[in-house]
Amino acid sequence: MGFSRAELQSFRDVEVPDLLGDGLRLLFVGINPGLWTAAVQTHFAHPVNRFYPALLRAGVLTEPVSPADGMTDADRERFRARGLGITNLAPRATAKASELTAAELRAGGLRLRELVRTRRPKVVAILGVTAYRQAFGRPKAVLGRQDEAFEGAELWVVPNPSGLNAHETVASLAEAYAAPARAAGVI
Repeated sequence: MGFSRAELQSFRDVEVPDLLGDGLRLLFVGINPGLWTAAVQTHFAHPVNRFYPALLRAGVLTEPVSPADGMTDADRERFRARGLGITNLAPRATAKASELTAAELRAGGLRLRELVRTRRPKVVAILGVTAYRQAFGRPKAVLGRQDEAFEGAELWVVPNPSGLNAHETVASLAEAYAAPARAAGVI
């Protein structure tokens, strides 16, 4: 599957619904949907995004998900059945996360708090330390488990899987994602 630049631009500001099920144990939190993600209606979808390959390598997923084609209904069901969920700090699709305003990220942080209070996952993993710092006013935050509880959940900040985050590999992401998955009892 491929898209022209013009086709992708037509998905600007489109929202991708949260992927949540009953028995939520581990909630992954992205920054916002990219244009490819909006086009295929699958979080973290882009041919060079390493999210799904890293989850598979870590043992969080048991079957591959195509980062280019997006999830099938069966993929979504398996994801939810493992107690996994996905949401974003900002709901609107952009070409780059840098297009978001600080106010959008802060508002997304408030929405996330409400979602966690309502859905009560055991662990929340925010993918991207810079977005976490901006959304929650934690300018010195570092990757890893955070000292504070987050609305009753254990909070982790892990690397963003975007291909733009070039110093991370599938192997390093798998290691980073395995830690909150173990804490949540997923692996």
